Amino acid sequence: MTLWNASLPLTILEAKGLTVDIPTEDGVVHAVRNVSFSIRPGSIFGIAGESGSGKSVLTQAVMGLLPNADIRGEVWFEGRNLLSLPQSDMRRLRGGRIGMVFQDPLSSLHPFYTIGAQIAEVLHAHETIDREAARARVIDMLGKVGIPSPAERFDSYPHQFSGGMRQRVMIAMALILNPALIIADEPTTALDVTVQAQIIDLLDTMRRDFGTTIILITHDLGLLSSVADDVMVMYAGNRLEYGPARNVFRSPAHPYTAGLLRSTPASYAPGAQLVPIKGRPPSLLATPAGCIFAPRCSEQLADCTKQRPPLRVYSDGVESLCLLEPRTAPPSLAGAAETIEVKTTPSEQIARIEDVRLTYHAGSFFGQKRTLEVLKGIDLTIARGETVGLVGESGCGKSTLARIVAGLTPATSGKINVLGHDMSHLKGREWREMRRQIQLVFQDPFGSLNPRRRVGAIIGDPFRLHGVAAGEERREKVRHLMEMVGLNPEHYNRFPAEFSGGQRQRIGIARALALNPALIICDEPVSALDVSIQAQVLNLLKELQRELGLTYLFISHDLSVVRHICDRIAVMQGGKIVELASSEQIFANPQHSYTRTLLSASKTLSVADDDGVARSLIETRQVTA
Repeated sequence: MTLWNASLPLTILEAKGLTVDIPTEDGVVHAVRNVSFSIRPGSIFGIAGESGSGKSVLTQAVMGLLPNADIRGEVWFEGRNLLSLPQSDMRRLRGGRIGMVFQDPLSSLHPFYTIGAQIAEVLHAHETIDREAARARVIDMLGKVGIPSPAERFDSYPHQFSGGMRQRVMIAMALILNPALIIADEPTTALDVTVQAQIIDLLDTMRRDFGTTIILITHDLGLLSSVADDVMVMYAGNRLEYGPARNVFRSPAHPYTAGLLRSTPASYAPGAQLVPIKGRPPSLLATPAGCIFAPRCSEQLADCTKQRPPLRVYSDGVESLCLLEPRTAPPSLAGAAETIEVKTTPSEQIARIEDVRLTYHAGSFFGQKRTLEVLKGIDLTIARGETVGLVGESGCGKSTLARIVAGLTPATSGKINVLGHDMSHLKGREWREMRRQIQLVFQDPFGSLNPRRRVGAIIGDPFRLHGVAAGEERREKVRHLMEMVGLNPEHYNRFPAEFSGGQRQRIGIARALALNPALIICDEPVSALDVSIQAQVLNLLKELQRELGLTYLFISHDLSVVRHICDRIAVMQGGKIVELASSEQIFANPQHSYTRTLLSASKTLSVADDDGVARSLIETRQVTA
């Protein structure tokens, strides 16, 4: 937590009744509704909530980046109301006093300009400075954010950096003018756990060294619980809970916050049935008479749908917009002990991978042929009915190995045997039959679906391509698959854009199940989903495995997800499997130093560990207003 300095002002940013309405063709979207908060200087202020809750829109309104929106209320920063400032003054504040770190550093950096030139542009826009002085300051800042050989990397292009390095470049760009406030919008999403830890440590170091205040927007509750001083939980544009992060996460006041925590796999024993938040977020076009969360609330009262909930202020500084007077039960009480039966080790092997290697030819350099060895002798078996996890940093070869197993990329050497067939000897019709036995579920549930085709056609494609069923028989099979994965069969003729992210992932799972495959490869299937939707998809995968005897090869960078769903885990580093053991052995007694590094870098939240603390907080907390 941040040490308080009496010489600092009480707040650096304060919002009062901030409301953002965005006109669209379908009507007015009420993106932010009467939100108030204050941020202490030098602190990390976390904003959490599901997609569409208004987190990013709120900060964009603060930055003056919503020119067509109707923004009301007050936002005070360094004695000035940002909502009433002329655009010329806001342009000077952006970058100068308020910096921004965006979620996707690759799309935020121009591919045609060097990273040094792009950071220097910020200096030239706000200061009168010559090229050499700007270059020196940029190189100094690149060194401070941990870019190796900063003088040499000044002239590098964005594509020559890894995801973590590009995010460091964005942080350097935000810090180059030493702003008082930095807004980091999902800065660690889709990054490996070690890179996530590096980025968060870097932001914390910058906070300590420069006194910078940080607004951290994320759906990773475990991350917020470990670094945030204060937190605001948003839902459908409303602020539902607000207060010191430690108190909010250990004993949530609002059922929505408790529901988010209950959806996190880290709050459960491995294999337990997760308890997600039911339903889906409401339309932001409507304005309900009662509590916005009431339709999804497991503790709904009779008056919740009729009247606006009051603001309750508790003795420990937590504020909640809820009719419930008592604090809600701690998340660890929700089925954490309801574990699924432990499976015995199956004897039948679905896949056997022996000494698989993959080498790419990288052209010539001064007449010398260069090669890149991606996989360096992989040995792995996958038994029927089990889930084998693949973890490791980006570039270690996880997805490459999955593509080789799926037959999409040929191996340079080694042997891959699936269902007793040597993959290297398959030809023609044999290959076509093998493709029925191995299916994939991709990371991006929208990018992997054709937006111009209806869902029924997408799910029915495997039947059509393999000549399994046609006409009414195919439609019945597709509707059966939709029902099996929790989709409404009546939505057969809808397009992917008409479904939520979690529903689109269910469409991908239904398509993978169509031909009853022997092996399903799940490549980061829940990394882009909110925790509540993630819990629904993980429950679905476990349920389908029990009912259909499915076998999964599961790739993920989220160690809490891997521990929850996998029987065994293979840890990859530099194209090799450095450790392979049961999930519990990996987490309880890791043998390899790299495995220990991954585990130490993982920012996970385990409410069950603090159950006693949570109970005592509930018992002693009192409503003060």
